[in-house]
Amino acid sequence: MYRVHVTATTRSSTALVRALVFAGAVAVTAPVVAQSKFQVFPSFEGDVAEAPLPPDYLVPGELVIGHLMFPDSRFGSGGQWRYGGTGWTDDYPKGDRALVQMLRRFTRTHVRAVEQPVNLENGDDAHYWPFLIAGLAGSMELTDEQAAKLREHLLRGGFLFCDSFFGEGNYQTFEESMKRVFPDRPIIDMTDDHPIFHSVFDLPEMTKVAIPHVSEAFGYGRMRRGPPRWRGVEDDDGRLMVLIAYNNDVQDAWQWADDPRYPSELVNLALRLGANVAMYAMTH
Repeated sequence: MYRVHVTATTRSSTALVRALVFAGAVAVTAPVVAQSKFQVFPSFEGDVAEAPLPPDYLVPGELVIGHLMFPDSRFGSGGQWRYGGTGWTDDYPKGDRALVQMLRRFTRTHVRAVEQPVNLENGDDAHYWPFLIAGLAGSMELTDEQAAKLREHLLRGGFLFCDSFFGEGNYQTFEESMKRVFPDRPIIDMTDDHPIFHSVFDLPEMTKVAIPHVSEAFGYGRMRRGPPRWRGVEDDDGRLMVLIAYNNDVQDAWQWADDPRYPSELVNLALRLGANVAMYAMTH
């Protein structure tokens, strides 16, 4: 099982859980028949990202981890991304299911056992999955139509966690997509006192932390990156809609949580951050 040692102050109260359940319920505004079915796509990482299908994978949950599908700037304008095997499948599905286990263990939230790949081209389907994760976000190249759908989703109460990208070139590609989503909203730097870093666990110096890519964690080399940058986009009321973990690879820590070569203190920190982000997303 996952190596989690809770050393921070936990805030998961009954009131928080009730708020989470309510938030998950009201997020669904369209007929149930419109929801996309669960399916698994191939990961470009191959076997290392695979995870067994849990026996309860068909059981609905109050919280579902949505995994955002998107065109990959490295593969041109073709539609290969729709079938998996490109950047959005980074750390998928193993990383998602590690986060599910963290949430099930340290909150009272009823979390579905498996993630949900979310294609913005599928009508209103995105609105069923208010919490979205984007892996390898530096390869995200949204069309204008996809950006408009994501903007609508986020302004309606959705949340997006962007992770797993390093270097100025990748950030520029990501920023171009994010500017299509919110051309009139700034990308701000996060501060350590933001509620997202304290919603379940107190993570007092999170913005100073770099969660490494697996190659760096295992001592095989360093990514071409500068210092960690924790950034975000807010709505008109100050609600954080997008959290950006630039020069970080939080999902790698989730994916490799059971491997003793990945430092346990960083695994614990990354999983606690994941719990914070999910709870903030579903209660704000």
